[in-house]
Order: sequence, then C-alpha cells, then structure tokens
Amino acid sequence: MVLVLAILAIAALVWLFVAQPWSALGGGSDETQSEPTPSASETTASDDADAADSEDADPTPSPTPTDDGSPKECDPNAITVKGVTDKREYGGDEKPKLSMSLENTGDVDCIFNVGTTQQVYTVLSGNDVWWRSTDCQKEPSDMEVTLEAGQKVSSAEPVVWDRTRSSVDSCGDESRPVAPGGGASFHLRVAIGGIESEHTRQFILR
Repeated sequence: MVLVLAILAIAALVWLFVAQPWSALGGGSDETQSEPTPSASETTASDDADAADSEDADPTPSPTPTDDGSPKECDPNAITVKGVTDKREYGGDEKPKLSMSLENTGDVDCIFNVGTTQQVYTVLSGNDVWWRSTDCQKEPSDMEVTLEAGQKVSSAEPVVWDRTRSSVDSCGDESRPVAPGGGASFHLRVAIGGIESEHTRQFILR
C-alpha cells in the first residue's frame, strides 16, 4: 500500500513539471512574442496604398498652358495721366516747366508708347487755348516702354512754355502775343497716346 502511494506521488510530480498548468494564470510568459513579418507582396501593396492616399490628400496641380508671357499693349482704360508743373505760381520772368505722369492701374505689365509723338501739352485760360506743344514741335520720336502693373512714371525732361500764344503759323514769329501776368490763372491739360488727363493743373502767372 505504501509502495502504491509512493508511485502515485511520483507520477503527480512528473505531470506538474511537464504540463506547467500555472503559466496561464501567472500573467503570461516572460518571453516576447514577435509580430508577424508581412510578406513582400503585402509590403508592396501597403506602400502603394500609402502613396495613393498621399496623392489624394495633397494632389499636385498640373501645369496650366500659357502663351509666351510677353507683355501686350496697354489697355487705355488702365492708364491714368496727370499734368504736372514745377510750381504753382510764377514770377514775371519765370517760365513754367510742364511735365506729365502716367500710371498703369491694371494688374498686368503692358507696353506703352511714351514718345514725344504721343505727348500733347495744352495751356488754357478758361476755354481759350493759349499754347499747344504740338503746334511747333520739332523732330518728335517714339519710345515704347514696358509699364509694370501699378507702376507710375514721369516725363524725364519738362517742356518749357515761353508764356506766348502759339499757332502752327507763328512758330518763327518773335512777336507772338504774351500771356498776361498779375495773377492770371491758367490750366495745363495733358494727353498721351490719345489718353487725356481727367483734371487740369492750375497755375498762376504773376
């Protein structure tokens, strides 16, 4: 009987050592379980899917066809012209210096002829035209320039009015009528390329 009990005890110890039934209750094995390694085909499919998602999230715009990009002639509606004088009042021996400024008010660069063939300076007293720059103009020339969007430019050399009345028939006449002084009011009106200033510039002759 004692021998049978001894044999049963030894058999129980052997079963406990081999089966280890506590591992399931002890919080798991200390060994780290490795994650399954994806196959080459699975990796390629995943990369392709990520690339597709990236393209959908932030697509790159395709280039938009354009022309050669060269500036075109200015739209007259995008050009503003103003008359400019070097002073507001002139003494008896001072001759007014007349200039003009123009501005490209459009949003694109454009080409404009700013040459003297296109410039017209007119001095008026009320509705009376006293002097016009084209009456006795010599050797007018063309000058095409590119005006950048929003750019303002001014004529480089002023036109000097000699305070006399002009006409195409009196260019060489030294006895042309002289404009009155003593506080007389005159106005400058300018035009370039057929675009006329919206307002005149007033000045006084003393």
